[in-house]
Parts: sequence; structure tokens; C-alpha cells
Amino acid sequence: MNEFLSILTHGRRLQGAVKDLSLEELTEVADKLNKIIETRRVKEEELRKVEKEKLDKIDAICKQLEEAGLALEDLQSTDVAKKLRKTGSKRPVKYILRDKDGSEHTWTGIGRMPKVFSQALADGKDLDDFLL
Repeated sequence: MNEFLSILTHGRRLQGAVKDLSLEELTEVADKLNKIIETRRVKEEELRKVEKEKLDKIDAICKQLEEAGLALEDLQSTDVAKKLRKTGSKRPVKYILRDKDGSEHTWTGIGRMPKVFSQALADGKDLDDFLL
């Protein structure tokens, strides 16, 4: 815990830290702290409300599954669940360049252009020369 929190959460240390403040300054600090507390209270209430709505939706879906005679495992074992997952396939290669050593350099045409392609373009070649 940092020094500020240590002082703020310890009664005697807090009293010693604010002893030089006037009553008006203390009232102003208290008002600011109350505003912060109220803002936090509202945010937490909104989070609780969202969480409750989420749990209510989950309960409703579970009831629908139960009424249909299905279990969660039934959904996970179907091909539908497999189709919903992303496959993570790569983008197809759009350009291929073979250098003088016979090495193949590929590029999808997206993102930063590889140096070998940049060098070939600087040497006067056209990007269309490397299209598949």
C-alpha cells in the first residue's frame, strides 16, 4: 500500500495530516470524496445490473435447453459448434519472387512489403511480374 493510502485509511495519521486545514477546506475535501464515492456506487450498481441481466439470459437459455430435452454437452458435441469456431486460416499468397539463388519469397500483398520485393521494384521490375 502506498503512503497516501496508508495515511488515508489510518484514523490518527489522517487526522495528523489534515490538522493544518481549515474547516472550509476539510468540508471541500469531504464533498469531493463524497462525489467520488457516489460515482463509484453508481458504476458498481450498473455493473451489478448488467451481471444480473446476463445471468437472467443464461437462466432463460438453460430453461429452453431443458424444455427441448438437451444438455450443454449436446451442443458442444455437434458440428454446429465446430463450424462456429474460427479456423484461423492464413491469407492466400498473392506474389512469388524467385531470387538468383533459387529461393522463393512469398507475400500476400498485405502489410509491409518484404525487402526482396522492394529491392526488385527499385531495380525497375513491376509488381505485376510477381503475381500468381
